[in-house]
Amino acid sequence: MPMSVAEKLPFFINALMNMNHKNMKKILFTFLVLIRGASLDALPLDALLLPEQQGALRKAGTLREVQFKRLSPRLMPMHGLIQTLMDEIFETLEPGLLVESLHLYTKPQGAALPQWSRAERSALFNETLALSTLAGLRYFSTSRKAMRVFYESSQVIDGPDTQKPLPDPVYEVPPAKLLLYARQKDLTFGDTIYQYEYHTAEDALVLVQQNLSPLVAGILPAVGKHKLRSVVAVIDTEGFLLIYAASMARVTFLPGMNQRVGQSFATRTDAIMSWFTGRADKAFAH
Repeated sequence: MPMSVAEKLPFFINALMNMNHKNMKKILFTFLVLIRGASLDALPLDALLLPEQQGALRKAGTLREVQFKRLSPRLMPMHGLIQTLMDEIFETLEPGLLVESLHLYTKPQGAALPQWSRAERSALFNETLALSTLAGLRYFSTSRKAMRVFYESSQVIDGPDTQKPLPDPVYEVPPAKLLLYARQKDLTFGDTIYQYEYHTAEDALVLVQQNLSPLVAGILPAVGKHKLRSVVAVIDTEGFLLIYAASMARVTFLPGMNQRVGQSFATRTDAIMSWFTGRADKAFAH
């Protein structure tokens, strides 16, 4: 029996995504945006991930990729907003390190289905603005082989110059774009000023972190101002939230240090993913 258009779509996506031509990928993402625009329903997982990615993610719960040089996102969901932001980062940053994580969060019993409610979307957005809750976050240190505090302190500030502490903001309706600044004391990288840029869509929330201070620490190579980007994106997909995290840095590695540095960034990315899922638990409990 001939396959329907819906059944053929994953094979069409797979063929395009395996092409090297950047314009072909952009055509695909534009097509998916148009499909999304026709309905406010949550996107099915089939429209966001390739079949093999879906199978691996459903089995493992979380996927991870670490790359050096000649970088190309391998776990990035097929979503127009995320694709656009990642393209912009790659063009301006030209990173030498990329760490990606993909996590499938099951919505709790009682959550609105098949798509999140406006109240749930607003609650989740406000939870991602709660940057003060990053204080005390822990991660697994690969060099020490033990859990370690990630951020000793974390505070929203009015700007990188005056650095006046502010409470975590709260919005009744998430704006399409929002810029925040935070002062965070990282036990590895020290006292650092970050910019947080938030982007929202009907079916997705994305934050992009950028360092406004240089990062220097022990075995890790120096990361200059504006040379680190971290992305956390959450997409509403029926009974789940698809959470994508990526850390990108423009760094020069010492010989033989690639894997060690990559693992350090990977475990820190895992910690951010854990923080985000904890915020989602709280948002759905509202």
